[in-house]
Amino acid sequence: MAAADAPGGGGSVGADLLSRVEDGGLVAPPGAVLVMLSGGRDSVCMLDLAVRARGAAAVRALHVDYGLRPESHDDADFCASLCRDAGVDLATERPVRPEGPGNLQAWARDVRYAAAARLAEGREATIVTGHTADDQVETILYRLASSPSRRALLGMKERDGRLARPLLGTTRAEVTAYDEERGLAWREDASNEEDDYARNRVRRGLLPELAAIHPAAVANVLRTAALLRDEAEVLDALVAAELDGSGEAPRGRIAHARFAALPAALRRLVLQRLADVAAGRPVPGAARFADQVAGLTRGGSRLDLGDGVRAVLERGVLRAERDP
Repeated sequence: MAAADAPGGGGSVGADLLSRVEDGGLVAPPGAVLVMLSGGRDSVCMLDLAVRARGAAAVRALHVDYGLRPESHDDADFCASLCRDAGVDLATERPVRPEGPGNLQAWARDVRYAAAARLAEGREATIVTGHTADDQVETILYRLASSPSRRALLGMKERDGRLARPLLGTTRAEVTAYDEERGLAWREDASNEEDDYARNRVRRGLLPELAAIHPAAVANVLRTAALLRDEAEVLDALVAAELDGSGEAPRGRIAHARFAALPAALRRLVLQRLADVAAGRPVPGAARFADQVAGLTRGGSRLDLGDGVRAVLERGVLRAERDP
């Protein structure tokens, strides 16, 4: 565990960060706030800010104890004590990992977000995480290396449905300063220091190298992502216009002849949107099949887009559906 040296107080860092979070509006009334609490410095900071901004009665926390590390139960006890002191209700989940091979981090991520969605549903709550600007850069670089797509460069959104990330414009150094100023303790996850996970290698290896190349490297990545997100709104509007049902096909579909005649870039974006909507989640790489889908010639033709989704051409109209 790391502990703060300074007593709690309301100094400049604490006041500035609280003001930023309140002005951002992501934890604003009327809905409750559900904090995803790991016990690490970022989530501890987010919990404290949520309580200061909304009061303990409007805040609930979720901790997921995966039982994968010897000290995981100590993390759960720490979170319980932290919430007890703050007057916040805590829900603790202890999932059992399925047997067999699989992506451990993906399983853990799916479990905690599913648990958060269940808890938030009953209270119409906003789910908040402690993701910081450093996490944003790591996410962009990791996605860029592992999943070549426009989405890779956009990074995480501040608001994504019910999920909010109020600290996304705050650096990890600022979070640490806040915790220390407020006298907050936190837990350190030893697995963050291991190189077994690609995200850790990005954090421990790639980011320091980028900073050595240019001191403003991290800021430049963040600025580029922000500009691309602004431009993405324009592109998304163009995609929506093609699928709004005002042409030769119902909403959410497109005439195949029209699809084939679109500029290549817009065609890829339209296909990606069709696939994502059909799946109810992003379908990585669906856009790369745009030319093949444009070349479909027979009514009733189908093409697998990956991740359990397929493009379907029937009576001259193109749509996407989950593969039964």
